[in-house]
Amino acid sequence: MAATDREMNPESEKLQFRLDVPFPSPRDAAIALGSLSPDREPRKGGIDKQLTVTDRTLTVRWSAEEARILRVSVDSFLDNLSLVLETMQMFAPPASQ
Repeated sequence: MAATDREMNPESEKLQFRLDVPFPSPRDAAIALGSLSPDREPRKGGIDKQLTVTDRTLTVRWSAEEARILRVSVDSFLDNLSLVLETMQMFAPPASQ
């Protein structure tokens, strides 16, 4: 589930975005976190990205000063996430239920 978050935090001037990505297992979520966490934002200031895993869900939260910076960061993350998912499907053993 994805949501922008200006209404929930009106005192903040930053734009916020949250993305929850469910995985078949906690192990898969942890693998994705490990693969995506090293990618830091290239620009200092203007954006903050936090990744966490709870059970089998990877949660990503962004906070940015400008919509353009937020859009570029989310787009880049989705590209990387897509690559991680494709790689996991090709090389990882099936998740045990």
